[in-house]
Amino acid sequence: MLLIDAVYINNGGGLVLLKNLLDFLNAQFKDIYYLFDKRTEAVFQEIPVENKKFISNSMLERHFFYQKNKDKFDKVICFGNLPPTIRLKAKVLVYFHQPLFLEIPKGFSFKNKFIYAIKQNILNFIKNNADIWLVQSENVKLEFSKKYLSGRAEKIAKLPFYPELNFSCYNINRAKDSFLYVSNSSPHKNHYRLIESFCLAYDEVHKGSLTVTVPDTDLNLCTFMQNKIDSGYPIKNVGFIDREKLTELYLSHEYLIFPSLAESFGLGLAEAIDGGCKIIASDLKYTYEVCQPSLVFNPISINSMQSAIVTAIQIELPYAQKLIENDLSKIMQLLAD
Repeated sequence: MLLIDAVYINNGGGLVLLKNLLDFLNAQFKDIYYLFDKRTEAVFQEIPVENKKFISNSMLERHFFYQKNKDKFDKVICFGNLPPTIRLKAKVLVYFHQPLFLEIPKGFSFKNKFIYAIKQNILNFIKNNADIWLVQSENVKLEFSKKYLSGRAEKIAKLPFYPELNFSCYNINRAKDSFLYVSNSSPHKNHYRLIESFCLAYDEVHKGSLTVTVPDTDLNLCTFMQNKIDSGYPIKNVGFIDREKLTELYLSHEYLIFPSLAESFGLGLAEAIDGGCKIIASDLKYTYEVCQPSLVFNPISINSMQSAIVTAIQIELPYAQKLIENDLSKIMQLLAD
């Protein structure tokens, strides 16, 4: 029996990729058991009750699950960065997609730095419970091997994938000088600098609009944005948006602006290129793994981001070129070997 452990996935790009992975594996395996974060109960209602269990995203609760079921599975895929807390007889693949486990951005608060330092230590302690690590990019493969495997990369497989959106059924006018950022509101997504830089750029050229997808549960960021909106800046927050409606967002905007401080992949970059957006992104390694962008900026510098926005409004930029492959079938060989 195959176990899919997704306890640490409940929203954002991780949830999108998880659903894509499950669709693929369901077509390949008849006998699958699922371990989910209980916050995703509504998402996975269609899976039979006897084939799934929902728990809190607690390391202790997850540990008890593995202690109780340690001999039940012959293959395990952990889609959420951490292997099981105990060594299993089963073959264990761990999909690693959290760049904050590799390097903590300098702009983080002391609290967030402390939290992720603890998480890094936990991963280091249980890393030998994994047989194979799966990553989305060559850079993550290199950095992970250096930080956790003493530079040895033989246990790491590069397996980039993402569910492609269908843009062929839409006929939508693309707004000139419109900027879009599709992302949740985690601290490393860098929304505050983005909004400040957009407002400064708007003060300079009096053109442009910015659309973001910040969930209304982030009260501080929503209040910050509302103050800017009340001051007359053309910023729109559409909140959490269903994946089916993302196509309309990409097709109606000229630019995707992507100021994230850390990504293992950058799903929005690939989607936006497919949707015909030009790409203005952080001058960081993850950007160049996915694409050759239209323009880059320093994501730590508000002035650099402001300058990039002004340049995009004043100069016709080239379209970005997508560089990644998209192939999930390799996972079958890794499970079989």
